[in-house]
Amino acid sequence: MKVEKSSKGADIILSRAYPKLVSKLFAIEVPEISTGTVQIKSIAREPGSRTKIAVFTEEEGVDPVGSCVGQKGSRVQTVITELGGEKIDIIEWNENMEKYIANALSPAKIISVKTEEKDRSATVIVPEDQISLAIGQRGQNVRLAAKLTVGK
Repeated sequence: MKVEKSSKGADIILSRAYPKLVSKLFAIEVPEISTGTVQIKSIAREPGSRTKIAVFTEEEGVDPVGSCVGQKGSRVQTVITELGGEKIDIIEWNENMEKYIANALSPAKIISVKTEEKDRSATVIVPEDQISLAIGQRGQNVRLAAKLTVGK
């Protein structure tokens, strides 16, 4: 983001690749995020292509993913439109790293995840028919899942 002065006042130049753009758009569109009921725990993004966002809430009876998606997808669709059609995967953040990694690899169905804390790695087992879905086109799904979960 860059602010420049012009004869008409301050101009704000914001790149659509700006990392916090997605979180700010969701804060505008999702009241549960702006009030703090739902928290954005992590975002992994390849601007113009795909974003994965991990959300969480401590509130009983609040679905953090459903809050971000909105009725019939209305909330997330507004953000997708603002980002020029960029695909957005919203997943539930989990304190349990194995569950979190399995969530991050969605939409693939995961059989099991085993983590190795010492070398910060994970072994994921998926059904044979889910391998290409877990990896994603040109490795995008697994790459974004790794970026999403690395900061936990």
